[in-house]
Amino acid sequence: MKQIELEQVLPSEIERRSFEIIQEELEAMGKKLEKDQAPIIKRTIHTTADFSYADNLIFSPHAVEKGLEALKEGAVIITDTNMGLAGINKKRLASLGGEAFCFMADKDVEEKARARGTTRALASMEKAADLFGRGGVSRPILFAIGNAPTALIHLYQLIKEGRIAPSLIIGAPVGFVNVVQSKELILTLEHTSYIVARGRKGGSNVAAAICNALLYQLPGYNQ
Repeated sequence: MKQIELEQVLPSEIERRSFEIIQEELEAMGKKLEKDQAPIIKRTIHTTADFSYADNLIFSPHAVEKGLEALKEGAVIITDTNMGLAGINKKRLASLGGEAFCFMADKDVEEKARARGTTRALASMEKAADLFGRGGVSRPILFAIGNAPTALIHLYQLIKEGRIAPSLIIGAPVGFVNVVQSKELILTLEHTSYIVARGRKGGSNVAAAICNALLYQLPGYNQ
């Protein structure tokens, strides 16, 4: 039986070593990342162990800059799953004056979805627009969509109707039905910044990882 050799790494050094391995493998593949995009792509790879994100994460011009500016101004982050909400570093977000919300389990969202025969994901985007869109509380808003293509599709519609103007959309639904199409809709937006995981891959963990990658770039973060 072949002996398995384990790498001896202190618990406090595991993440640092993981990112070293990611960098080494990217270099071996001949991948050279844009400086502002690199922390986001690497953290997504760290979360998923999937190097295809080096090619499949699509950034609109100045997307990272827009996201960082919004977070520095105390942005609200809206997710479409409680898993995504749980994955966001809310202590770090709060230190910048920000908050994160998922409305999927809210009673009013459930009732609206049932009355209209829609998904709760769609109804949760409606609630976000009512609270933080035109006529609501004036705060920068980021959307981190990691599960429901219906959320991303309706968000696109709300933007086109002028009901909400996000600082950044993180579009990373995962699956097969309308997933690719929902992301392609976001890629057509000309005046909205986005980071989109193109194709079928994604997930709440990816959406949260991208949020955290942005949060960790801002001054004052200590691992």
